[in-house]
Amino acid sequence: MALVFVQFRCTPGMTYEVANTIWDREVVSEMYSTSGDYDLIAKVYIPDDQDVGHYLSSKLFDIQGIQRTLTTMTFKAF
Repeated sequence: MALVFVQFRCTPGMTYEVANTIWDREVVSEMYSTSGDYDLIAKVYIPDDQDVGHYLSSKLFDIQGIQRTLTTMTFKAF
C-alpha cells in the first residue's frame, strides 16, 4: 500500500460537514483539523492495485465544500 497525506481547504462554514463526509466514507485512517492554509489533513492508504490520482478522485474529491486539496506522497522511511 502507498501512504499519502491529503490536505483539504474547505468552503468557510463547511469544515465539519466535509470532515464528517470524509470520515463516513471510511477511506482515511486518520484525520485532523489544522491551522494554516488548509483546514483538514487526512492519512490515506492507497491499495497497491490502484492509481493514486484515480483513487482519491473517485473516493474523496467529489465532496461538496472542498475548495482545494494538496496531496503529499510518502516514500520508504530511512
